[in-house]
Amino acid sequence: MPPNKLLRITIILLIILTNISCDQVSKKIIRHSIGENQTIGMLSNHLIIMRVENSGAFLSFGDSLSKSVKNILLSVLPLIALAFGSVYIFAKHNMPVLSMIAICFIIGGGIGNIFDRIVYGSVTDFLYIHFGIIQTGIFNMADLSITTGAVIILLQSLYRKTRSQ
Repeated sequence: MPPNKLLRITIILLIILTNISCDQVSKKIIRHSIGENQTIGMLSNHLIIMRVENSGAFLSFGDSLSKSVKNILLSVLPLIALAFGSVYIFAKHNMPVLSMIAICFIIGGGIGNIFDRIVYGSVTDFLYIHFGIIQTGIFNMADLSITTGAVIILLQSLYRKTRSQ
C-alpha cells in the first residue's frame, strides 16, 4: 500500500475513533456521575448539564413509535447510511481534506449514537445551551460531531456556489 494511502486511511480512522471516543467517554462520565434529569448549571446557567435518556432521535423524534419501527428508523437505516458513508470516504481518494474531515465527524457521531441505541436502548443526552433567545435541545457529543460535519459540508457547498457565480 502506498504511504499516502496508508496515511489517509490512518487519518480517517483516527478522526472517526476520536469522535466516537469523545462521545462515549463523555456519556460514560455523565451516566456514572449525574442522576437522570438532574441538572447542573454552568457559565451562569447558559450551559446546563442535564442527563436525559432519549429513546427517540433528535429532539425525541420517533419516541412514541413502536419498538420494531423505531429499530428500523433509528438503528437499521442509520447503519446502512453509515456503511455507505464509510465506503464512500475510503473509496473517494481525491476528496478535499475538509470534506473528508466533515464526513468523518458525521460517521463518528453516528456510530456513537447507534452504539448507545443498540447497547443501552436509548441515547444519553446531557448538554443544553441557553443564551437569551438562542436555545438548543438537549444533545450530546455525537450530535455535536454530526452537526459540525453537516455545517462544514453546508458552508463548503455555499462557498463553492458563490465562487462559481
